[in-house]
Amino acid sequence: MNVETINFHHLRYFWAVAKEGNLTRTAARLRVAQSALSSQIQQLEAQLGAPLFAREGRRLVLTEAGRIALAYAEEIFTAGSELVSTLAHGRPREQALRIGAVATLSRNFQESVIKPLLEQPDVRLCLESGVLGELLVRLDNHALDLVLANRPPARELSGRLRCQRIARQPVSVVGSTRKKGFRFPNGLDGAAMILPGRESDIRLAFDALCEQLGVRVRTLAEVDDMATMRLLARDTDALALVPSVVVRDELREGVLHERCVVPGLFETFYAITSERRFQHPLLSAVLARDEDDLLEPGRGRAKKKPAAR
Repeated sequence: MNVETINFHHLRYFWAVAKEGNLTRTAARLRVAQSALSSQIQQLEAQLGAPLFAREGRRLVLTEAGRIALAYAEEIFTAGSELVSTLAHGRPREQALRIGAVATLSRNFQESVIKPLLEQPDVRLCLESGVLGELLVRLDNHALDLVLANRPPARELSGRLRCQRIARQPVSVVGSTRKKGFRFPNGLDGAAMILPGRESDIRLAFDALCEQLGVRVRTLAEVDDMATMRLLARDTDALALVPSVVVRDELREGVLHERCVVPGLFETFYAITSERRFQHPLLSAVLARDEDDLLEPGRGRAKKKPAAR
């Protein structure tokens, strides 16, 4: 089937029903007979060779093919609206980039990734957070262009996705007060600590390291959200195990102090995209960013700047 065989009138009816979630209400809103609306969607399903809806009681739910079709329909009709607006009003077309980020990912790191895009007047960013599995489903269905994560996708998904490591940094132990003579690992023995949740790769590696070294820390709190961990580290006397990018501003301002860098412990940041014939034009610039610049904006560019003569 080539594109000439797709009836875009049928596709628009499908799009309207998918957005509304109800055949009867959509038919009333479009002022067409429900039977005619149903018939045209069935013709579209025949053209595409897959059912787009399934019934659950009285509800219409999208099938996997329906979710994919909806994502493409959104792009098609959004582009059509932008085309009309551009020609009618002379506005430059915006480029929309849809980014998903794992909810536990450092907000500072996310800001470092998107900040150059915010400086471009013709770019519109759509940002959402969630758990990795759900974000990858949306990426695979073309509802997202990019997912930022701190672990790669599961093996069963990796064949359909591209995963690129874009940055890696050591993990530190930080505290709200300075302490001279701190030594790793003895300085941690018996210390009250704020740690990432037990599902975190950092936490798993830290627990294994402590077990190997015979160190016993006192867990004051287990926190999945890095923003919350930053607040607790700042406002308590406990030590916190965090990647330095999470508390970058607090370290710079002297609100928090680094006690040590944990040897052999790193957080890795990944950019995950889906296999597409035509990738989003903005992605190449995002993925080409210097690692140092992502972790400390401006530092990567400063390192490459030639010396003054």
